[in-house]
Amino acid sequence: MKIYIIEDDLSVIGVLEDIVERNGLGSLCGDSGDGAPDLDRVLALDPELVLIDLLMPGKDGIQLVRELKERGCGAKFIMISQVSSKEMIAKAYTAGVEFFIQKPINLIEVRQVITNVKRQIDNERALKTIQSVFTGREAPAPRPDPAERRRRKLTHILSQLGMAGEKGSKDIVDLCMLLLEEGDSVSQTGVSTLCARLPGPPKSTEQRIRRAVERGLSHIASLGLEDYNNEFFLRYATCLFPFHEVRAEMAFQQGKGLRGKASLKKFLDGLIILVEED
Repeated sequence: MKIYIIEDDLSVIGVLEDIVERNGLGSLCGDSGDGAPDLDRVLALDPELVLIDLLMPGKDGIQLVRELKERGCGAKFIMISQVSSKEMIAKAYTAGVEFFIQKPINLIEVRQVITNVKRQIDNERALKTIQSVFTGREAPAPRPDPAERRRRKLTHILSQLGMAGEKGSKDIVDLCMLLLEEGDSVSQTGVSTLCARLPGPPKSTEQRIRRAVERGLSHIASLGLEDYNNEFFLRYATCLFPFHEVRAEMAFQQGKGLRGKASLKKFLDGLIILVEED
């Protein structure tokens, strides 16, 4: 996997390059350490992954992502930022950023996020290979295995909710797959009982899931504050969360009142409904 770094701080570039090389996460094809980002150079090198700083002199990272996307760049984007503004993060996701890495740089977080992106790229490449085999034939390309289709749809929804980089996201997918296989619901089974059926301590699993769902609630609320008609806000705000809690989280982000609270049962049952939709 070819990786390009757009960052104005040479020390940060050095740290990221060291992490990538030492952990075998990919091959570095270039960086912007010698001056302003050269988009023509980025496009010519055709990286599969771009690590890009949010705050830089001149154009910020969000503007650069938009420009690269508009010019046909097919890379995945990971944004590096120490900014916690929900509005700014929402704009980044809308522009095409798929994951965030927070400053100061943390080895474990960088390794995990890049590994997640690499897995996503590998899956997409495998799917294209399968499709290319059937190009030009009369027989249609085979439909993905139903279980794999469900797993990919769950992962895609979590990505739209800004949760893909959370540790609890894998647990959420595994729980939902378990429920789908057995035709059950969280309301009937209970979150704690389900967590006990996954590897690892049940309490730790439930805590990871709760943190991930709270991240999703925060992300959806920030989208609603920016644009009440945002397609992801309209699609997920009432289906996956108690709407009065979404409103509470929106108010909290405006400096009013307490944070909204996510319901794990509603979230997981809502995910099952979304996955089973055509």
